[in-house]
Amino acid sequence: MIRTAVPAEAEAVAGLHARARATYYPDGIPDDGTDWLATWRSAIARPDGHVLCLVDDGRIAGLASFRIPEGAPADTVKLFQFHVEPDRWRSGVGTALHAACVEQWQADGRRRAVLEVHVDNVRAQAFYTGRGWAPHPVEPGHHHLRMTLPLTGE
Repeated sequence: MIRTAVPAEAEAVAGLHARARATYYPDGIPDDGTDWLATWRSAIARPDGHVLCLVDDGRIAGLASFRIPEGAPADTVKLFQFHVEPDRWRSGVGTALHAACVEQWQADGRRRAVLEVHVDNVRAQAFYTGRGWAPHPVEPGHHHLRMTLPLTGE
């Protein structure tokens, strides 16, 4: 089942986020001082944002957080976070969740989606490319690759 995350699930969402992120940091997740539980609580509560979760067997197996980024055109949506439980990779969770995101974006009248993915996360880059996302050249000194997905069949 894919549905909107609720505030009581912030801790489970933050835990999934940490487990997924740990897979592409070979030296461990850097401590940048971010309080991820508070960040996820805020994302779930945002009236201008959306956090979808895929629930299977009573457990959140995937999550996606998106909204119109500040200063962007109203027809653009940014996928800020997209994570699948590592033990559920290649099980269809990511594909189903991505399809639900695209369906929501199109229903909301968005024409373009954007995201940033860590340059070392080649697995995620392949996932997005396989679903039609186009990469932009990596800017010198940046640790993220920008990608764009047209939502109107362009």
